[in-house]
Amino acid sequence: MKLTDSQIIQRIKLGDESALDYLYEQNYKMMLRMILRNNGTEQEALDVFQDALIVFWQKAMDVNFELTSKISTYLYSVCKNLWRKELDRKKKFEDSDKEESEYNQLENQEMVKIIHDCINELGDSCKQILSYHYFDGLSMDQIAKKMGLANSDTAKTKRYKCKKRLDDLIRSRYKASDFLDQ
Repeated sequence: MKLTDSQIIQRIKLGDESALDYLYEQNYKMMLRMILRNNGTEQEALDVFQDALIVFWQKAMDVNFELTSKISTYLYSVCKNLWRKELDRKKKFEDSDKEESEYNQLENQEMVKIIHDCINELGDSCKQILSYHYFDGLSMDQIAKKMGLANSDTAKTKRYKCKKRLDDLIRSRYKASDFLDQ
């Protein structure tokens, strides 16, 4: 059964929700294609189209509502505007994530530089053991063998003492707020 635009609006004014089903069947594929062509997904198209139907329903219920185009054109326009707003929202979200990621990367690079600078001041033995452990990921056994130490316990003790000296050096030069957001 084919309904005219005025019949659809009349049904909506009477609260007949079958008019929405009819509009969905007649117009969804067109809206889906528009959103898919503009970087959207099927789920996003469904959400946008449902929102557009709600907007149309609310407008059609208004006693002063006067349709100046075909319903399909009206729905298409509403979907297009809703989709543009969604794309703008997504872009702002992605841009903010990108900025935050770049900031975190710069912050991490700065912290690594500070730690490297302080490690370099500890002397060769501490520099080696801390680099082997924290940057190369070597086990205490591997470090003991590489450095000619008696065993892994000796390497652990040496690493502990070097780490403590590094912590003290960093604390003497920097405040916690230099490393943590407040």
